[in-house]
Amino acid sequence: MIYFNMTKTLKLISKEELIEKFKEIEARGWIKCPTKRKNNDGSVGNLLEDLLGIPENNLPIPNAAEWELKAQRAETSSLVTLCHQEPSPRAAKLVPNMLLPKYGWPHSKAGIKYPANEKSFRATLNAISYTDRGFKVNVNRTDERVEIVFDSKMCDKTIHGDWLKNIKMNVGLGPLPILPYWGFNDLYTKIGTKLINCFFVQAETKLADGCLYYHYNNVLMLKSVDKEKFIEAIENGAVYVDFDARTGHNHGTKFRIKSQDIPKLYSEAINIV
Repeated sequence: MIYFNMTKTLKLISKEELIEKFKEIEARGWIKCPTKRKNNDGSVGNLLEDLLGIPENNLPIPNAAEWELKAQRAETSSLVTLCHQEPSPRAAKLVPNMLLPKYGWPHSKAGIKYPANEKSFRATLNAISYTDRGFKVNVNRTDERVEIVFDSKMCDKTIHGDWLKNIKMNVGLGPLPILPYWGFNDLYTKIGTKLINCFFVQAETKLADGCLYYHYNNVLMLKSVDKEKFIEAIENGAVYVDFDARTGHNHGTKFRIKSQDIPKLYSEAINIV
């Protein structure tokens, strides 16, 4: 039985009933989206929750007792967020205290929307290639942790030469003084709690007569997120670490993945629609 948390009541629905609802929604074809909503993945998910009778839930717990519901536009290239997790050692708050002030760069809107000295540390990293500033994800099997590393030799000096000079003057061009990391077990606990089982829904979109329509025509039932598969997906570059911080505000560090790679994290993937 699956439990959806309503504000004052508890709505119970079985997995089988939920699957039937997905099939009914697909059979309806193109469904008009309320005009107040924008064409983004949030809108796709919100309308689907309305159709299923599930209240919007942004809490860091699954929408249902053991099932997470994720929805995305079929044509989007956006990465799917798996979880938010700041790196260890967490007490050091390495993003706002080290990465941003020591390795950040001028914000694109510094002096326009933000103060002239506004800095940014916004980067999407993986384990198979360095960014043009020299950052990379490293999977340390010996210590069982996922790390962020910096190699100044991998920085593209033709693009970021001035930035690299500032790094050399301020902190030097050696490795990061404190290595940001996530323990394998900590990551799996976070992912396993949030995404132990998942219904991943994709919708095609179209505009007709000035109105937005969605067709929810692809539903995957993903069962039992697998620790080793998750670590392998990071190692193989399928899972990204996404930093999004600017002076005075850290939007959070996320682990993200392309939609087509989500089944790689699970022991079993079943096509429902």
